[in-house]
Amino acid sequence: MLLLNRSDIEKCYSLKDCIAAVADAFKYFSAGKVDVPLRTQILKQNGKDTFLCMPAFCEDYDAACVKVLNMFPENINQGLPSINAQVLNIDTKTGVVNAILDGNYVTQLRTGSASGVALKYLAKKNCRKGALIGTGGQAATQLEAMLIVRNLDEVAVSDLDFERAQKFAAKMQEQLAQYHTKITAVKTGNEAVKDADVIITVTPSTKPVYDAQFIKKGATICGVGAYQPKMEETPAELVAKANKIYFDSKDAVLAESGDIIIPLNKGMVANTSFTGEIGQVVSGDLIGRENDDEIIFFETVGIAAQDLMATKSIYDKAVKQKVGTQVNM
Repeated sequence: MLLLNRSDIEKCYSLKDCIAAVADAFKYFSAGKVDVPLRTQILKQNGKDTFLCMPAFCEDYDAACVKVLNMFPENINQGLPSINAQVLNIDTKTGVVNAILDGNYVTQLRTGSASGVALKYLAKKNCRKGALIGTGGQAATQLEAMLIVRNLDEVAVSDLDFERAQKFAAKMQEQLAQYHTKITAVKTGNEAVKDADVIITVTPSTKPVYDAQFIKKGATICGVGAYQPKMEETPAELVAKANKIYFDSKDAVLAESGDIIIPLNKGMVANTSFTGEIGQVVSGDLIGRENDDEIIFFETVGIAAQDLMATKSIYDKAVKQKVGTQVNM
């Protein structure tokens, strides 16, 4: 069995590689070619901590995996990752588990890549300012994905903890220097999203992290953090005024995300308000952005197809480049 930790993966694989893999994942998923049951989710009585199990299989992609993931949002206050996970890669011919991958890093890569795919296909070509709200464990790849797909002059970063936002911005300014983008911390979500062309929110908030009135025409917004029905980082008013609304998985979003469930329950949007899945845009079966004035909203809760294609592509590269540690189990 091959063991792949974060360092191993970084040696042979990039976020740009993962954006391509996740684009495939969305395309195959929306075409009905990925077997992805709704993930098993157990919520602790505190209403915050979650245990998740996510299996997936795709015959056409010759890929199978299972991800075991635990999400504990308050860990960030203890300096611990909010997500702890492992991914088991499975040989589709024999059923043998042939690799275990650092699920934390795979999750960071594939979650950032979801926004990267959405912005690649839905954002205006000419974008100047980005906004990122939330600086937890998923934030770094969200920010880099934004910079990979659009050439931005600046990105404003905000967080409930301004000092944490400042530290994150300074760290990212150094780590992502090759993109030549100014990364600065601001005190509020409204300040971050004002005049922003592309926006990513990645928080577990149960109330909106910005006001819809500050979103300008032509903006593309990715809602990433609201993975439970009571979570609502995106204002319902924004969802209501969006010209187009796309999902990673319509069924998963309608079952799990408060960003959509809450405005639906309030009667502010209807099922007819939803445009479709991003995979349909990737495949060319559904139109994306049609002009530079459209406000487009993309909601993702994460689907196992992302883990599946990311894990398979990482494994293939690691084997080819002889990266990782072989162990007998």
